[in-house]
Amino acid sequence: MRFNEGAGLDTSDVQDVRASGGRGGSGGGRGLAVGGGGLGVVGVIVVVLFQLLGGGGSGTGSGSGLSGFGGIGTDQSADNSQLSQECQTGADANRSVECAVVADIDSIQDYWTQVLGGQYQRTDTVFFSGQVQTQCGAASSGTGPFYCPADQLVYIDLSFYDDLTQRFGAEGGLFVDAYVLAHEYGHHVQNLLGTNQQVTPGESGPTSGSVRLELQADCYAGTWANHAETVPDESGQPLIADITDDDIARALDAAGRIGDDFIQTNLGGGSVDEGSFTHGSSEQRQRWFTTGYRTGDPAQCDTFGTDDLG
Repeated sequence: MRFNEGAGLDTSDVQDVRASGGRGGSGGGRGLAVGGGGLGVVGVIVVVLFQLLGGGGSGTGSGSGLSGFGGIGTDQSADNSQLSQECQTGADANRSVECAVVADIDSIQDYWTQVLGGQYQRTDTVFFSGQVQTQCGAASSGTGPFYCPADQLVYIDLSFYDDLTQRFGAEGGLFVDAYVLAHEYGHHVQNLLGTNQQVTPGESGPTSGSVRLELQADCYAGTWANHAETVPDESGQPLIADITDDDIARALDAAGRIGDDFIQTNLGGGSVDEGSFTHGSSEQRQRWFTTGYRTGDPAQCDTFGTDDLG
């Protein structure tokens, strides 16, 4: 995956709270966060996946092979002023994980603005380190990336990208990082469209509303990927220059490693309990991302209108 060297980056859709001890959206509220890339949720569905991941590691995405800001912790200085200085062009995104994430967020939101028009409301991604307070409750790095409907924000500790490669054995890469974010913004789209109202909080099982919600977010991520090389930014040129077959293969590899069955088998007790599924099996997650990517049509992502989830 490569970014257009001369494209401009906009850091205004990021809230970097890593230096403030992880204060994101206002704490103390209510709401059920939906979990990212399939790795855990805050609130009612804390159960197995949330506990399996434990605490997050350090670092800033070395699995992508690019430089970061040197492993920023909660006691170090990092804010949007630093991001805006460091992340100005696509060339910066090609050398830095943080800047690549900024570019991903720009592209994903430009895509949904193009698809939904006035229905789409841009929202921020919160960079945190260690722990964060949200209107869905408190979360730690071990939660994985997630979206909180109550404050309509995406949250990520960038050390997750290291966890994905080091603990889950995923191949990783810039496009995998983007897939994770596109999944979370898929949840934002669901929230705006009222889709999550079809899901009973705490529901689990292979055909549950929770699984359908997650698989649809995977499919939405695939539709963005289909259009990513052509989605124009404010200057009229795409931020993303190239997505390769290898990038797609890496995303499918990651999807397979964050399926409920893979996590239960490899990071849990070694046995699969379909009754506790909240995100879908590895095969399902790969199938629905592929559906979105091949069709490029969000209308093909109606996981609530089919009896065949894969």
